[in-house]
Amino acid sequence: MTSADVGLRELKKQETRQLISDQATLLFIEKGFEETTIAEIAAAARVAKKTVTNYFARKEDLALDQHEEFTHGLANAVRDRKPGESALAALRRTFLDAVAEHSPVIGFTGPVFAKMVLESPTLTARLRELHELREAALAELLATETGADADDVTPVMAAAELNAIDRVLFREVLRRSHAGESNDEIAEALTKATQRAFELLEPAFGDYAIRE
Repeated sequence: MTSADVGLRELKKQETRQLISDQATLLFIEKGFEETTIAEIAAAARVAKKTVTNYFARKEDLALDQHEEFTHGLANAVRDRKPGESALAALRRTFLDAVAEHSPVIGFTGPVFAKMVLESPTLTARLRELHELREAALAELLATETGADADDVTPVMAAAELNAIDRVLFREVLRRSHAGESNDEIAEALTKATQRAFELLEPAFGDYAIRE
């Protein structure tokens, strides 16, 4: 098999995955997440049920299809921090950039999608799990980057505090979207909230994990 064949096959997989996700989202919005079945999603995407579950192990991941990017987002931001930049400063800069871009990864998904998530116990539970995974990934990265001992709680505490900002502001984006605010209105409010939230943690973590 040539590299061109492999590339074509991977492209086909990506297209199939996106098609399934798109059809699932339409059904979730129309019928509600809890009421939509995998069989209905498969029929809408014109694929077998097994194909759906091969691409998406959990039904929740059909709605929250950026979960991998989300889970590793904080750790990646810290890993890519600039020389002289602390973990807190890197996360503040990255989050403010995401606010300016109206990024769906931090909750800018529109009122219909926000309503679907907030009204689904399954999706809200899955979001909590994803935030926990996000926090764990950040804690692991901080421990590695700072050379912390196995019994040092500093990376864990720092990750918990920094992830709390993200979790609270993500929820705020969903709440404001559900209330009908525009992305520009949300971004204006979130910019102020983000600056204040990171300001509160500055005394504790402003000089933590600074890249040399």
